[in-house]
Amino acid sequence: MNWLTNRVLPKIGFLSRKKDTPDNLWEKCRSCGQMVFHRDLEQNLKVCPHCDHHMRLTAGERLTQVFDDGDYESIKTPTPPLDPLKFRDEKRYVDQLKSARAHSGVEYAVEVGAGQVGGFDAVAAAQNFHFMGGSVSAGEGEAVIKAAEEAVEREAALIVFSASGGMRMQEGILSLMQMPRTTVAVQRVKEAGLPYICVLTDPTTGGTTASFAMIGDVTIAEPGALIGFAGPRVIEQTIREQLPDGFQRAEYLLDHGMVDMVVARGELKDTLARLLGLLMEPEAQAMRSLPAPDSISDDDDDADDEAEGASNEA
Repeated sequence: MNWLTNRVLPKIGFLSRKKDTPDNLWEKCRSCGQMVFHRDLEQNLKVCPHCDHHMRLTAGERLTQVFDDGDYESIKTPTPPLDPLKFRDEKRYVDQLKSARAHSGVEYAVEVGAGQVGGFDAVAAAQNFHFMGGSVSAGEGEAVIKAAEEAVEREAALIVFSASGGMRMQEGILSLMQMPRTTVAVQRVKEAGLPYICVLTDPTTGGTTASFAMIGDVTIAEPGALIGFAGPRVIEQTIREQLPDGFQRAEYLLDHGMVDMVVARGELKDTLARLLGLLMEPEAQAMRSLPAPDSISDDDDDADDEAEGASNEA
C-alpha cells in the first residue's frame, strides 16, 4: 500500500461523504401528490394543507388527538387465542400477526383509552387501518366490548373511531361472530342512558359498517372518507352500471341521510365536546332537579288528600 491510497484517498472520501439524513422528513399526499414537511403535517393533524386530504391515523394518534391535553388512560383488553383455526395462505396467520405487531408496536387493530373530552368523561376505541387493514378478529371484538363495559362502569360516553376493511378472514366464523357481540355491547351502553358516538374515517367498510360503526346515537364522518359495505368497484361490476360521482364518500352519505354530519379533523374534538354536553349534561341536570323520594311520596299523599276532599265536597 503506497502513500496515495493510504493517506490521500481516505481524506477525499471523508470530504465527499454525505451526512445521513432521515428519510421520513417529507410525506407525499396520495390525493394531490404534493410533498408535505412532516412537522407541518403533524401540526395540521395529518391533513394535507394543499388539498385538505385527511390522511390515515394510527389508533394511538386518534386517542391522543381526541382526549383533553392528549392525556388518557390506556385500557388493557382481553387476549383471546392467537390462531384458533390454524389458518395458512401464502404465510401462516401467526407469522402475519407477528409482522403486524412488530411493525405497529401494538397487539391488536383496536386500542381503547379513557379520559375526558371537553371536560366530559369518555371511553374511546380507535381502529388502526395500518394493522392488517383494521380488520376485526376476536381480539378486536373483545376490545370494542371492553370499551363498552368500561363506559357503563365509569358512567361515561362511548366514542368509536372506525377505520376497517371488515372482518378478518383468517379467523372465519369467529370474526363474523364479533358483529352481533359488539352490537349487543353497544346496546348495553344505550340502555344505561349513556351516549354512543361513531366517527367514521377512511375507510369504513365490510362487517364493521354492518355492525357497531353505524348504530351510533350520532354518526360523524371525516371529509372524503370511504364508507360502505362492499367496495364501489365490486358494486359497479355487479350491477354493471356506472356509479355516481363521489359514491360512498362521506359527503354523498350525508346528502342521502346515512350520516349526521361531516366534520373536519381540526374541528372534531370541539364538535365531540359539544355533542357530549348536549347528550350528557341535560340528563345530569334533570337528575339533580328531581325531589328526594320522601318528598315525592309526601307530595303525592297531599295531592291524594286534596283530590279526595274535593270529591267529598262535590
